[in-house]
Amino acid sequence: MQLIRGIHNIQPKHHGCVLTIGNFDGVHLGHREVIKALIKQAKAQNSVAAVMVFEPQPQELFSPQTAPARLCRLRDKYVLLEELGVERLICVNFNANFAQQTAQHFIDELLVSKLGIKGLIIGDDFRFGKGRQGDYDMLRLAGQKHGFHVSDTASYKIKNCRISSTEIRQALEVDDLVTAEKMLGRPYSIIGRVFHGDKRGRQLGFPTANVKLKRRVSPVNGVYVVQIKTRNNRYYGVANIGSRPTVAGIRQQLEVHIFDFDSDLYGQTIEVVLLKNLRKEMKFDSIDALTEQIKIDSDEARSYISSITA
Repeated sequence: MQLIRGIHNIQPKHHGCVLTIGNFDGVHLGHREVIKALIKQAKAQNSVAAVMVFEPQPQELFSPQTAPARLCRLRDKYVLLEELGVERLICVNFNANFAQQTAQHFIDELLVSKLGIKGLIIGDDFRFGKGRQGDYDMLRLAGQKHGFHVSDTASYKIKNCRISSTEIRQALEVDDLVTAEKMLGRPYSIIGRVFHGDKRGRQLGFPTANVKLKRRVSPVNGVYVVQIKTRNNRYYGVANIGSRPTVAGIRQQLEVHIFDFDSDLYGQTIEVVLLKNLRKEMKFDSIDALTEQIKIDSDEARSYISSITA
């Protein structure tokens, strides 16, 4: 799949596509229905199936302190959308300057002039342009003028059930991993690169693979039984997702203790699949108390893993 980062990288050869626009956070089952329709329409028009996303997501620019936790990173979206058959991912830098452009400018300059879209699939609640003046009806009228068809994503609900990233976040907040999995179409997981930490886990007798959560707030927090997928193998373990309050941690990160594993994962990208929540993250009065709880968590995790793999 071709990735175009920034409007300035859109070239004349990219003119002509069937497009959908959105956050596509999580690339859940609802999103997949939209992508199916996108690809079908693109093939019918002998065109390219393209998805436009914004980085950062609009709410992260307008309300950074209250923006919702992301279900996945841009890299994850790329992989998931590519697996579904999307041919082009257009990543628009959503900054203050872009946000000040009028809705008409967005249509005339980006959709018509630069992209030359042949079709557009969009939510009927989609708003765009300065002051959120642009809406579905404005796009539909523009389509009539410029010769592209506009359809509503509401047509692609699953059995009349609305699946949204918000509902998935709400399920994850209460550790309802089963419901989240049903809406995502796969178990919820976190993907990231292993980095060198402070080796504190090793000092406690529980060495961990550490993954930064970047700038996104995690939709989950606590201790989980997990499956770890590396480049070549799969393992089980226990993971803590949070800020490590007992050791005065600040930055959110993922720490994974992999059972029966003694190799080097530094620099590798791993996927950590959440299987079961054991408890919320908490602050302990001492390192000894923390160590004892980690032993309890590990024993409980091993017991659960035995029950699902027997």
